[in-house]
Amino acid sequence: MPAGEQTGKLTTRLRRLVDVQPGELAALSWAFVYFFSLLCSYYIIRPMRDEMGIAGGVENLQWLFTGTFLVMLAAVPLFGWVSSRFERRRLLPIVYWFFIANLLVFFVLFQSELTHAWIARAFFIWASVFNLFVVSVFWSFMADIFNNEQARRLFGVIAAGGTSGAICGPLLTAALAQSLGPTRLLPVSAALLGVALVCIERLSAWRSRQGAAGTSPAAAEQAIGGSVFGGIRLVLRSPYLLGICVLMLLFTTLATFLYFQQAQIVRDSFSDPAQRTAVFAGIDLAVNILTLVFQVLLTGRLVKWLGLGWTLALVPLLLGAGFLVLGLAPVLAVLVVVQVLRRAGNYAIMRPAREMLYVVLGREEKYKAKNFIDTVVYRSGDAVSAWAYAGLRAMGLSLSTIAFIAVPLAVVWAGVAFRLGRAQTRLAQTVPAARV
Repeated sequence: MPAGEQTGKLTTRLRRLVDVQPGELAALSWAFVYFFSLLCSYYIIRPMRDEMGIAGGVENLQWLFTGTFLVMLAAVPLFGWVSSRFERRRLLPIVYWFFIANLLVFFVLFQSELTHAWIARAFFIWASVFNLFVVSVFWSFMADIFNNEQARRLFGVIAAGGTSGAICGPLLTAALAQSLGPTRLLPVSAALLGVALVCIERLSAWRSRQGAAGTSPAAAEQAIGGSVFGGIRLVLRSPYLLGICVLMLLFTTLATFLYFQQAQIVRDSFSDPAQRTAVFAGIDLAVNILTLVFQVLLTGRLVKWLGLGWTLALVPLLLGAGFLVLGLAPVLAVLVVVQVLRRAGNYAIMRPAREMLYVVLGREEKYKAKNFIDTVVYRSGDAVSAWAYAGLRAMGLSLSTIAFIAVPLAVVWAGVAFRLGRAQTRLAQTVPAARV
């Protein structure tokens, strides 16, 4: 059977499940593999990060979150400088080669059998920065090469690639950690980032063949230019981008509250570090299986059925209900259910829908402003909410009381999300065709 005919039949079969149009299959496949490799790489090391956070002391977590924020604050101008001077085809590889080198450095440190607590804390901070940066750059790239109509159809499926990788990562860790040791999986994580580099090259080639709407392929690959701090200025001048900042701050506040409650409840439930690592890996696995089902079968359809506004508001409303139940029963079983549903809802619904907010913007907003929001704003929310949580605990507030405090914050989050979704729809109808 000719290759073209085989591709046509495969496309027909896929369209029964996914709304993929002729000419998009190659890009969808490479984007899927790209995100698969990226999150598989991260989820191999995530259980190590969480265990090292506990090993450094639950009472010190707010310091680790603050350290992560400070590192992010230093990294954003560096990313702004790199993105201003290098074209897209070179910008993304620079970011990923940098993190590959970091992974190999940590591998050497851990193989040297240095066990000082500061190395564990440094790895916790680095892994938190690594996760946000590589995923932020990934979604910037997706928002740059796909238009608004394609994003609404395909982002859920592309996100499913990441979820598939996030399922494989914990499985690899669980299967190989005991025989090899967790630290010897770091080169495997680095190799998966190498696969992502191949995908970037293929996607850039596809975009060049398609031709960027309203621009020449050469113009689409040009360096973004502008100031090192251009992303910050863009955010401060745009009510739309400021709204996304508020959305992100509310999201991180509630996620941090739940993370701290998870750390405390798991610590009190299990004394063995190996048991705690297994619990974290089990939560990751459950989250990612549920997420994959949602992404393939539900995400794209939700945007079509509910519109972007209600799709964005859905997870905050459900999380508000979850905090209410957790306030009534702050026990391990309830915590696991709420955390699994919260994270699955974020990855399957909230994250792809949130990335659609950027598709209607210009390239500098997609890379610089988005990176500032995804890193500095995100981690500042983490740091502030971590200290707020520590302060609430120092005042003697129980886990139940803090969970009840989170409920109205979730309602506010839902309202902001709904308004942003409506604003994106209006922008998609008014911006030039090149952006949508």
